[in-house]
Parts: sequence; structure tokens; C-alpha cells
Amino acid sequence: MARIIALDYGTKRTGIAITDELQLIASGLTTVETPNLISFLKDYFQKENVELVLVGEPKQKDGSPSPSEVYIQEFLVSFRENFPVMKVERVDERFTSKMAFQSMIDGGLKKKKRRDKALIDEISATIILQNYLYSR
Repeated sequence: MARIIALDYGTKRTGIAITDELQLIASGLTTVETPNLISFLKDYFQKENVELVLVGEPKQKDGSPSPSEVYIQEFLVSFRENFPVMKVERVDERFTSKMAFQSMIDGGLKKKKRRDKALIDEISATIILQNYLYSR
């Protein structure tokens, strides 16, 4: 089997999580500066067998699209131009940042480490991916 990758897209940074080859376990991979995301994915897809890319879909509490959806749509156009055969699915990412922050507290991370926005983005991507795996 191939891996599944999840992206918690942001205008500055994008958190990335990946499954194992059996698609059982979601693990944080890294956080990438968003302008470097396409080149990072090109390198990663050459090294690893990935069959699906999950992209977080930010929504307001009422279910309407978040203002950041405009930027994600722009990224998806670029993604499809660079990876025309890669399958992409959108996944609701409401509250993942809050859940990531809470998991850092629950995990006993010090206050200084909890301020690391890149780590929050990576954990958020992991939560998006884990929720997807649970829902299948």
C-alpha cells in the first residue's frame, strides 16, 4: 500500500503528517514554509509512494468557508498543475489547532514549546490525518 499525506495549509507555514505504508498510524512529518511546499512535495513524492493527499478544509462554526479558503483554492490549482494524477481529498479541519494545543498541554510540553506555531501546525495535520483514518 501507499502512504496518505495530510496538509494543514497556512499562508506562512503548512503542517504535514503522513501515514505508514499500511495506513494505520498517522505521524507528524514536518512543517514547511508555504512558499516551499510544492518543491518539498515534489521531493517527497519521488522518495515515497503516496496515493492520496488530504488538504484541510477550514470552516466557520456555522459551516461556511473560512476566509483562508481562498488561499487554499489557489494552492490547489498549483498542486493540480504540478501533480495532475495525484488524488486529493478535502477534510474538515475545524478545531484542529485548538485540539493540537490541548494535546501539547496534555503531553506536558513546557510553555515555551507550546508557543512553537510550526509544531502546532504539524500536530494539526496529524489530527486531520488521524480523524480521516478513523472515519474510513
